[in-house]
Formats: sequence, structure tokens, C-alpha cells
Amino acid sequence: MKRIVIALVAIVVAAALAFGGWYYRPWSDYSPASVSALDDPDAYPQTFQMMDEILPYSVVRATNPTPLPTGEADLPTSFEVDGETLSVADYIEMAEITGLTVMRDGEIVNQAFFQGADETTQFTSWSVAKSFVATLIAKALHEGLIENLDDPAARYAPQFEGTDYGNTSLRYLLMMSAGVDFNEGYDPDRPSDIRPFFFNAFIMGRNVDTMAGEVQRNRAPGEDLHYTSPNSHVLAAVARGIYGGRLVDVVTEQIWGPLGMTGDATWLQNRDDAQGIAVGYCCLQATSADFARMGEFYRLDGVWNGERLLPEGWSEMATTPRAEFQEPGNTRYPLRGYGLHFWVPEGYDGEFYMAGVFGQYVWVDRHRGVVIAQNAGDEDWWARQAEAHAFFRAISEHVSPLSARPPDARDVTAGLPEAELEGGEE
Repeated sequence: MKRIVIALVAIVVAAALAFGGWYYRPWSDYSPASVSALDDPDAYPQTFQMMDEILPYSVVRATNPTPLPTGEADLPTSFEVDGETLSVADYIEMAEITGLTVMRDGEIVNQAFFQGADETTQFTSWSVAKSFVATLIAKALHEGLIENLDDPAARYAPQFEGTDYGNTSLRYLLMMSAGVDFNEGYDPDRPSDIRPFFFNAFIMGRNVDTMAGEVQRNRAPGEDLHYTSPNSHVLAAVARGIYGGRLVDVVTEQIWGPLGMTGDATWLQNRDDAQGIAVGYCCLQATSADFARMGEFYRLDGVWNGERLLPEGWSEMATTPRAEFQEPGNTRYPLRGYGLHFWVPEGYDGEFYMAGVFGQYVWVDRHRGVVIAQNAGDEDWWARQAEAHAFFRAISEHVSPLSARPPDARDVTAGLPEAELEGGEE
């Protein structure tokens, strides 16, 4: 009996040592233990400034750094939301803002940083990255590398051949209307598919393409707005297939270099080796100014330094709901509607934004010529949407009142064609 007890103790000790080794991985720069920071909301403002110290990544290169021109404008001291006045200082504190960049007519007119961040900090983007992936699809369409947005994903990403995602059109993926059975919930206390998807990618090192290919459809595509992160990963795989390279190399060549981004960026990937695959639905880290530059690129309808890089009218098309079920008030997402990987607020009029969980935003007001990048680590970001929208609108109105702008500068649709762009409307 004593021998049995000793053997059982030895097995338990060996298992504990094995688990401890797996959990802490002293031989590696990355471990499940380090990822535990992602479940500590109090640490979000700092964690989201150092994601590439926690998880594997590859580098997006700033091959043509071109600083943006600068001007000056102060911020408002307060703003109205739901009939109440909220001070800007209080909002910045409550929303756990770490970086704020404001542009007007192509100039950076205000920047502010908090909680240890500065202009060189590489802030995580979470789902703001989805809009960058959509931009790769638009660029490939402009270059004739994609024939039609109604083409199935498997035409350009053959690893999805025979899967529900492979049979889904690029258009429906961009619209977040793929009809797949996937729970995007982020609450750790409720059922979720996105959390285990993230865990299996970064902790277990599973092939992200394979995991996306396992997601199945439970209704026809094109019927509703169902925000689902694997949709964006499949689009990233399409971009990789079209341009023939890793996602970081494609982004370097097709976005970072042409736009003159001034800082290197990183994109998180599932493994720290040559077989690593960037997770295409999130996980781009960049400076606040470079995120704002992307918003300015869309404000200018995909033209940069006089060169058209996206199809004419793409910006208007991508940042406007394409079906009634995408309009604000008709979706399951309060206070917001959707286009092609871009959000719009209630009462939008030339306004749209990129958004990521926990308070990441790139807000664009075409009429006023304003772009605002907000970086944050806000656990309560979802409940703070009305405040965020009011905050951005107050900044836009303050730094660029319409009364001070010539009428032609306010006409955001002048010269834009009807946005059909290689396929019919839903």
C-alpha cells in the first residue's frame, strides 16, 4: 500500500511539474502565465501598450516614413451626453484613455498621452485591425487582382475550399453577414467562441486558418449583421493568397509603405516561428498617429499624395450600411450600424469609425475634415459608447466648426460614383 501511495504522489508531482513547465515556459519569451494579464482589467491600460511582449509577433516595416504636417487646436473642456455635461478630463480618466490624436484637414492639431504612453508607443488595436484587412481587399480590387466582391473566398484562399467560409462571398464577409454559427461574446463569465479561438491560437499554437475553416454556417448569408471575427481572418487569408506572402509583409508593401507610416508596427501571430500565422481579425500594434493616418486615408477616399490606391468611391461604399439590417437601430449592436468592416454611429452624416474592444477607435468626420484616434484600456467601453460618440463629435465641432469651412469642403459626396463596385447591392 505504501508503494502505491508513493507512486501516486510521484505521478501527481510529475504532473504538477509538467503543468508548471507548460504554464510558465521558462525556455520561451511567451507563456500562458504571461497571457493571464489579458484577464486583469485593471492592467489593460498598460497591457495594451505591450501586447508584443506578451504574445508572438512579426514586424510591419515603416519603409517610407513621412511625418504628417502639424498645426494647433485645443480640445473642448466639456461635452453634452444624454442631456448631461461631462468634462473632457473626467471622460479621459473614466475611459482609461492612453493616447489621443486629432487631425484636421491632414494636419495633426492635438496629441495627448496618458498612463505612461507617448508618441512612440505601439498601442494595440484589437478590431481596428479589421478595417486594415478590408483595405487590403479594396486595394486588390483596385489593382484587378480581385475580379468581383461576389467571388467566393476559396477562389483566392484555396485552404478554405469545401468549407462554409470558402463558399462565402467576399462581400458577405466584409458585411459581417456570413451566416456562421459563432458567439463573439467577450464576457469571461458567459459562453463564447472567440475566447477559446484566441486561446487555441496563441496558447496551443493551432493553425488559425484550420480553426476558421471549422466554423460552420447555420443560416443563409446576407440575412443579418452578425459581427464575427473569423470573417476577418478569412479575408486576411484572401489577402495573403492574392499577394503571396505573410500578412505583415503584405501590410508593409500595400499600406505601411505607400501611406508613409512613420513607425514600425507589429502584428501578433499564433506561433513564434516560421510557421506562425498572423491572426487577421485583430492584433495590430501601431502608434496613435499612424492609426489616425489610416482614418485620413479614408477621409480622402483612398487617395494619398495624389495617387489613387483604392477604387474610386470605395470609402463611401465601405463606410455606409449596405442593407437595411446594417442601419443603426436595426442591428443587435446598440447605437451603431455597419458597412464593410467600418461602423457608423446613430444619426451619422459623413461620420464613420473603426473600432476595437476596450475603447480603441479611429473616428472620421468627412464634413469637418476631422480624424480622431483614441487608444484606451477601458473594461466598460461597451457601456460608454454614447459618451464616446458624443466626445468625438464635440472634438470635431470644436476644432472644425462648419461655419468656418467653405461649403465645397463640406460636400463629401461630390464626384463619387454610385458605389456599385463590381457587383450588385444587397
